[in-house]
Parts: sequence; C-alpha cells; structure tokens
Amino acid sequence: MINILIADDHKIIVDGLKSLLIREEDITVVAEVNNGKKAVHAVSEQKIDVVVTDIAMPIMNGLEVTQAIKKDHPDIKIIVLTMYEDEQYFNKIIEAGASGYILKNTGHDELVKAIHTVHAGGNYFSNEMASKQIMRRYGTSSNSVLEEAQLTKREIEVLKLISEEFKNHEIAEKLFVSTRTVDTHRRNLLQKLNVKNTAGLVKYAIAKGIIDPY
Repeated sequence: MINILIADDHKIIVDGLKSLLIREEDITVVAEVNNGKKAVHAVSEQKIDVVVTDIAMPIMNGLEVTQAIKKDHPDIKIIVLTMYEDEQYFNKIIEAGASGYILKNTGHDELVKAIHTVHAGGNYFSNEMASKQIMRRYGTSSNSVLEEAQLTKREIEVLKLISEEFKNHEIAEKLFVSTRTVDTHRRNLLQKLNVKNTAGLVKYAIAKGIIDPY
C-alpha cells in the first residue's frame, strides 16, 4: 500500500484528489493538510510514502516543504502538483529533491502513474513540463551541443543512475567502482554538458532519452 499525504490550501483540490485516488486499491490518502508547516509535521507523525504538494501554500511553500522533508526523511518521495509551468520553479523543486512535477490540469491516469513511478524510485514530469521546460534548454538550437558531448558508455551509465536518484556510493556499488571514480564521472558530466547541477543532468538525460520521464 502506498500511503499518500496531500498538502494544498484549497479544499476543493484536496477533495478532488481524494476522489480520484480512492479508486486505487494500492493507494490510500492517510493525511491531508492545508499548509506547509502541517505537512512537515505530518510526515513525522504518520508513515508517509509519497507527498503530493502544491507550491503556493501558507506558512511554508512547496519548495520549503520539499527541502525540510527530504532533509529529515530522505526516503519519502515528493510530487509537486502545481499550475506553475515556470522553469525556475521546476529547477528549484528538483534541486530540493522532488521526484515529480506535474500540472494541475493533469488527469487521473497521469497522477496515478506519477505516484507509482516515484514510489518505485523513478522521476515523473508532466508532458507539458517535458516539452515546454525541459526541452527548452536542449531544443533545436542546442542539438550540436548534445552531439558534441561525446559521453562514454560508463558516463552514460553514471548519468542514468544519477537521474534515477542513486547516491554516489550506491552508484559505486552498482558499477563496482570507487566512490571517488563516481565523483570524477559526475564532475566530467557537469563539464561536458555545461550544466551546473543534478537538475541539469536530469534534463539532459530526459532530452536524450537516457531515462523515461513518464
């Protein structure tokens, strides 16, 4: 069973999400809160697997909620459900540790798929975000940059695992190399792809089809 916490200050949104998720046999909404502070408190009081949170909330916003929860409960997965398609919000949320970013115009099937995907350890970004935000940086004007990156087979393996949220020591264990070697690959990837952080690596991996955002 996947235990869900819904954090949104609009009751109509919360009620709508609950009515959608109640149909799922393996998903249950165990808590609902109307501000960020209550969300952070709730994950300490109950067993929560996935938090579905808005960005704009009183007291603590979705970004602050994500940062606080991932700091103390790194195994809890965060899905941001928002109306904001702005790349700045997307970047900050992913850097904070969220595994999913979907828009409020999403349907039942996509929401359920997002929950299952992040619960299994993957990332899920709505189709609108994948096309309008992620591909914006790696669109037609950047094709030459992608082709000139010339990643090695091992760098692609490391990139895939980074994008799937594995830590450096976990990647080292999977690839039978040292953590220092993984650190080196990460630095090389950042330099080759001309990105600043993990969010940039994830965008590249999605744009090139190295991982499936859905």
